[in-house]
This record gives sequence, C-alpha cells and structure tokens, in this order.
Amino acid sequence: MHETAGVPRRAFLSAVGAAGAAGLAGCVGGRAGARGADDDSVAILAAGSFQHALETGLKPAVDVPIRVEAHGSATVARMVAEGQRDPDIVTVADTALFEDPLSPPWYATFTSNAVVLAYNPETAGGRRVAEAARWYDPLVAGDVRLGRTDPDRDPLGYRTLFTLELAGRHYDDAPALREVVPDRRQIYPETALLGEFETGSIDAAFAYRNMAVERGYDYVSLPDRIDLSDPAHADRYATVSYTLPSGREIRGSLIAYGSTIRRPSEAARSVFAAHTTGTYLDESGFLRRDAFPRYEGDVPAAVRAAVSGDRSEQTAADRTSPR
Repeated sequence: MHETAGVPRRAFLSAVGAAGAAGLAGCVGGRAGARGADDDSVAILAAGSFQHALETGLKPAVDVPIRVEAHGSATVARMVAEGQRDPDIVTVADTALFEDPLSPPWYATFTSNAVVLAYNPETAGGRRVAEAARWYDPLVAGDVRLGRTDPDRDPLGYRTLFTLELAGRHYDDAPALREVVPDRRQIYPETALLGEFETGSIDAAFAYRNMAVERGYDYVSLPDRIDLSDPAHADRYATVSYTLPSGREIRGSLIAYGSTIRRPSEAARSVFAAHTTGTYLDESGFLRRDAFPRYEGDVPAAVRAAVSGDRSEQTAADRTSPR
C-alpha cells in the first residue's frame, strides 16, 4: 500500500531545513548535554528519528524551554555512558540500549513505530518504487539510489537489515534481500537521511513511519510481518539479529522507544510527562498503544505523579523526591 501525508513539499523542505539547522547546532556545540549555572531549560538527548517531533511538536506544547540534541540511538547511549553528555532526559529508539550500555535505574517505554520505504516521486528512481508491483524489485535491480542509516550507530540501521531479511523469507519469489540490497554507499546519518531527498542524492530510503509522515513524504507500507510494528509477530522478529562492533548481538524485536530522566527536577518531570504521553506523538506518525507508557525499574513516585497528572500525589511525591 502506498500512503501519502498531505503536507506541501515546499513546507516540508522548509521544516527540514529549520530542524536540520537546529540539530546541527546541537551536535556541534553539544548544547543539549551542557549545563549552565543559570540555565533553567531542560536538555533532551534523543534518537535522531525524534528530532523533528521534539522541535516542532513538543517544544510548543510545554512552558519549559527545551534544548534538543539528536543522534543515532547507539551514539546517544555511548555519549552518555562515556560522560560526553549529561542531559536531563535521554530518549532512545531501542530500549535494549537501556540494558547496555546505559543501565538507568528506571525507564518508560512510551511509543512504537514501523519501518517503511519512503520515496521521492519527483525522481526517476522514486517513480520506479511507486510503480513497482513488488517494492523490492527496483532495489534488487539497482535502479534506485537508496538511503539507509548505519547499523553500528542507530537502531534504524540494524532494523532496516532485519526488515530486509524478514522480507526475503516472507516473499516466496524474493532473493536473500539482506545480502543483495545493502551497500555501504547507501549510509547517511539518521538526522539527515530524508533531507537527502532535497539534494537529489537519493530516490528512496528505509525510514521510520513517523519520519515520512511528519515530513509529508510518500512511502510504501510494508507487511506487519516484516515492519517490526506488530506485537503479534514478535516471535518472528526475534529470529533475526545483528552484531555490533562491540560484539554485542542485537536480536530483532518490536520497535519500542524508551525515555528516562537522569537529572530530576520539577521542570524535567513536566517535560517528561508531555514527551511520553503528548498528542504530538500521534500527529508525528508514531504508534501508541493502550499499555503505554510502560515502566521498568524503580520509577520515582514524583515521575508517576507527573505523568498521571495527579496534583495531590505529585505534591506529596515532591516532598520526598530529589530535585
């Protein structure tokens, strides 16, 4: 199925330019991880696929100033673990990164996503994807300039490989797609991936559904047996894996975003509540379920109270929670 979000292309390009500039400023200056003596803002270090949603959806929805820095989630985890960044809130696109290397005392799983094949209908390669009876045929034939992210740096990269492997098994007439489609020249940073459409560098890209929806790009929805979005197929997803340079093996699983507060404060809890439950998630194309947010570990009472919106409970929790 081909789906199109109704956002004008010019509006999309302007939004990408603004968000990209903001993200680049954060990456270069490290502002989302730095702390100033008189700084009352909340710093969020987040998965690259969340950058646009945080800048355009969360920021206008809260009263607290927010500073955002975005990278691939594996890079985010490494920067925090190695002490390169010290943000108030950390959000990653794979909760496995909270098991290793971050290991926070608690975190919330709060949204999901799906892997899709986004394409640019204004290029010859993009039109080949749009017109293909089988979406993978032009990729196998090499008729499309494809973009994807680095599996060593972020979950979207290894989830793309998982999707290709699962697709190779799912379609009776497909070759081993994980072996024949990937090429190192296809790799771009997650925060810049879809922006490559603007420069004409690529025709199509494996992306998260939200990345295509919030930017107004056409995309091919993939079967739920391979797009890592459906809990009913979790056992199937677990049959694929990728080994990181560290030697750690990542197994396929349902896409799950996690977030935690590292520097407790009333402002951070307020932002965290909006970040993990706000309607901007739906508007940005993320997938939410009734069970979200789901907590792991020793969650502070003040955090639960902030998320639930219980004023009396929050007041009581604030008396005993660290600030």
